[in-house]
Amino acid sequence: MPRRFTTLAVSAAIAGGVLFSAVPAQAAPAADQTSVSARGPITCNISKMRQQVASHKSKASKLDALGYHKSAAKERAKARAIQARIQQCQDADDNNPGPIGG
Repeated sequence: MPRRFTTLAVSAAIAGGVLFSAVPAQAAPAADQTSVSARGPITCNISKMRQQVASHKSKASKLDALGYHKSAAKERAKARAIQARIQQCQDADDNNPGPIGG
């Protein structure tokens, strides 16, 4: 009986590993990745992203004024992350040689 249980447990673990390895993690889209596509052009709405940065910064200053310093730090971190994405989009535009063969 213990040997059967061990064999079943090992078989189930192997089957689970096969299922997880059959579908790579890149195949599952993340919830916030709306602009990443392997088939089409990647677009960045920089003006909208800048509005988001300004919104997060103003929210952070309001939270700081109310004494919620940790929440303010989180809002500033969100603003920095969006700003980094803006910089990445601008760098990609600046360094893109254009279409291949065109």
